[in-house]
Amino acid sequence: MWVLKTGNPVRMLSPPSKSVVNTPVTIAIDAMSGDRGAAVVVHAALEAVRENEALSLVLVGIRSELEALLHEGHARIRIVEAADVVRMNERPSHALRHKKNSSMAIALSLVRDGEAQGCVSAGNTGALMAFGRSIIRMYPGIERPAIAKLIPSLRGRCHVLDLGANVDSTAENLYQYALMGSLMASAICRQSEPRVALLNVGEEEIKGNEQVRLASHMLAQCDTINYIGYVEGSDLFRDVADVVVCDGFVGNIALKTGEGVAGLLIELLEQAFTRSMYGRFVGLLARPIIGRLLQLMDPSRHNGASLLGLQGVVIKSHGNANERAMLAAIRQAVREGQLEVPRRINERLDDLML
Repeated sequence: MWVLKTGNPVRMLSPPSKSVVNTPVTIAIDAMSGDRGAAVVVHAALEAVRENEALSLVLVGIRSELEALLHEGHARIRIVEAADVVRMNERPSHALRHKKNSSMAIALSLVRDGEAQGCVSAGNTGALMAFGRSIIRMYPGIERPAIAKLIPSLRGRCHVLDLGANVDSTAENLYQYALMGSLMASAICRQSEPRVALLNVGEEEIKGNEQVRLASHMLAQCDTINYIGYVEGSDLFRDVADVVVCDGFVGNIALKTGEGVAGLLIELLEQAFTRSMYGRFVGLLARPIIGRLLQLMDPSRHNGASLLGLQGVVIKSHGNANERAMLAAIRQAVREGQLEVPRRINERLDDLML
C-alpha cells in the first residue's frame, strides 16, 4: 500500500459513559415513504421503545393509518400528522416545491426545531438530500452532503462514503468527505486517529483519475488526518482502513455488490445445510457458529446510512427495509443523537477545512 503519512497506532478511547447511553433521545421517523408501508415502521418503532427506555419516537404520517397500526398506542410514541407523501419515483426538485407538508419534510423540520435529535426515512434518497439541505442546512464550507455507512470488516467496522448522494465528485468534495468521515469515526467508534483511505483501482501513486489523485495530494498535506493512501475494493472488508472515501457512483456500486455477495453466501449456506440429511445434521452441530456468521453477513442488520454534511442527524434507511432493518436504522439514529455527532463534527470542521 502507498503510505503517505505514518501516524501513531490508533488508540481506542474509552467507551461512551453510561450517562451518554441513557441520555433521553427523541427520533422522528418518516413513517410513510418506504416501499413496505407504515406497518413495518410501526412494528420496528414498538420494538425500539421496548428495548430502550431512554427513547421516544415521533411517527410522522397519516394519523388514521398510524393509529390503526398502533392499536392502544405507547406512552413514548406520538404521531404528527402529515398530509402528503414523497413517492419513490418523484423528482427531488418537484418534491421540494410541492411536498412541503410531506411526512419526510415534517420529520426533518422536527429535527431543525429541536423537537427531535434525529430523523429516519426509508424514502426517496434524492428528495431526502434536497429537503435536508433546505430544512436542516449544511455545515458552513461543505459543498455537498455525503451518504456514509458502517460496513462490517474482518476485525471491526469501516465507514464508507459517499454511497450515492453525488455520482460526480470533485477533488475538493472527496477531501471534504474524508474530513467528515474521519470526524465521524472518531465520534462513533471512539478512535483518536482513524485510518483514512481513498478507494481506487490500484494502490500505486500513479493509479486513478485526476480527481482521485488530486484529492490524495490534498489529504497528504493535511497533518490532522491519518491518511494512509489508496485501497482497492477487496480491502473494504479486510480492516485495512477505518474510513474509505469515493464518489457516489463508485460507492453505491461497491455497496450493492457487497450486499449481493452477502445475500448469495447466506443462500448458499442455507442450501448446503438443508439439502441432505447429512447436511442437516452438520448444520445442527454448527448452528451457533453459523448463526453468528449469518448475523454478521445479513445486510438488514447493518441498515442505516448517515447523511453527513447536514447540521443534524439524518439516517437513510433502505427503501425496502423489513422490520429488522428499520430497527437497525433507528438504533443508528439513537446512537448518533446521544453522542451528538453533528455538533462534534461541526466543532472541529473549521480547523480542518482548507
